Amino acid sequence: MSEAHLLKQALRAVLSGQQRAAADHHRPAWHLAPPVGLMNDPNGFIHFNHRYVLCYQWNPLACAHGAKFWGQWSSEDLVNWRHEPLALAPSEPYESHGCYSGSAVDNQGVMTLLYTGNVKFDDGSRTAWQCLATRDEQGEFHKHGPVLALPEGYTGHVRDPKVWQHDGLWYMVLGAQDQALQGKVLLFRSPDLHQWTSLGEIAGSHLNGLGEFGYMWECPDLFELDGSSVLVVCPQGLAAEEWRWRNTFQSGYFCGSFDYHSHQFRHDEFHELDLGFEFYAPQTCLSADGRRLLIGWMGIPDGDEFFQPTQANGWMHTLTCPRELTLCGNRIFQHPARELQQLRGQLSQFAGSAQTLPALAVDSAELELTVSGACELDFAEELQLAVHSQGVTLRRNNLRTGEPETRDWRGEARTLRVLCDRSSIEVFINDGEAVMSSRYFPAPAPQCHFHGTGQIGLRHWSLRQCVVE
Repeated sequence: MSEAHLLKQALRAVLSGQQRAAADHHRPAWHLAPPVGLMNDPNGFIHFNHRYVLCYQWNPLACAHGAKFWGQWSSEDLVNWRHEPLALAPSEPYESHGCYSGSAVDNQGVMTLLYTGNVKFDDGSRTAWQCLATRDEQGEFHKHGPVLALPEGYTGHVRDPKVWQHDGLWYMVLGAQDQALQGKVLLFRSPDLHQWTSLGEIAGSHLNGLGEFGYMWECPDLFELDGSSVLVVCPQGLAAEEWRWRNTFQSGYFCGSFDYHSHQFRHDEFHELDLGFEFYAPQTCLSADGRRLLIGWMGIPDGDEFFQPTQANGWMHTLTCPRELTLCGNRIFQHPARELQQLRGQLSQFAGSAQTLPALAVDSAELELTVSGACELDFAEELQLAVHSQGVTLRRNNLRTGEPETRDWRGEARTLRVLCDRSSIEVFINDGEAVMSSRYFPAPAPQCHFHGTGQIGLRHWSLRQCVVE
């Protein structure tokens, strides 16, 4: 299908559907969401020419997974955003079933995308090409085609290139599945982004002391943080346990050390990045002042997503807020990007036992709490956040079954920072020691009610709507 035809169809979908999508009361006030259609993974996250660029997996034609495009935003401040021209459309034979996830780099002043061209065959098999595109001075991307074919020894599930430069050479990590159906991360090196040499597997099932650890690893991201090497990755196929790995697919990280000479990555155990109901496929970039920033998809690729009520209004999913990462020991702490404080409006402060606090508006709001003792925050009778002796529990009813479901963090919760945005909350526990991100779908003008005898010190801000031009 020609690129011109795809672009016309995408434009038609946006023009015919954006008014209905924008009127949905579940539509976020300051999180990023697609104008229409289905959005998933953040892609091509980079600070380039004094602006942040953030692309995203997008099907503008339907609330369904399918042949993905790359939408694109840019921002000076991570708060107010501008729609940019569509970055990629799946118009070429080597990407016939979607321009899948990838990353962006600054190659001597030229913004360059590396992404996966997904191809499925009639017999049910598939292949994947790692592809390259460059942006010109007018902001248009030009495709240069595949630069890496499917590596020998792996199934057609090889994707999601994350690329960076070190000592004048380019490096790429890829998520992969080997012929034994084991998840791996592959490493490649290039002098020019076009010719790539395999450096082998650096992590995965049955490597580095791991046993069986998932049948596919997606969305790898290898970077340095506070003196350590961190590999963020999304293993698929981990069996759920009582207190962890509760979502259909997981997203987390390994801390360790990566050696550019031996190409070995020595790491410790796997830690989840987010313990809420919806979080997947995060990607990081460096800010202008050297902070490591992360944005994830506030979704999970499974059947339950299609029971979300926004589908009836022609749009689905949001991204998380941008987060700053720091390392404490071998654990990542996440903090809402400091730029988000620009959204704060009127401040209200309260203190006392939970049950004496007034109900507060949480349509678009930020809550900072110091907590001592057991208490519960009830968000519009749709989502409950309980602090208890064992930790923190999120509870809601499953959209598909109607049955209660929970997610948990184990530990002593001393502080909570809760970011609310119409149909989502992000809970930062103990100054970012843990995070729980979740969607929920309350009636208009939701309020939070407080219950329990625990003592709370509370600050509450209303948050203004961001500008998306």
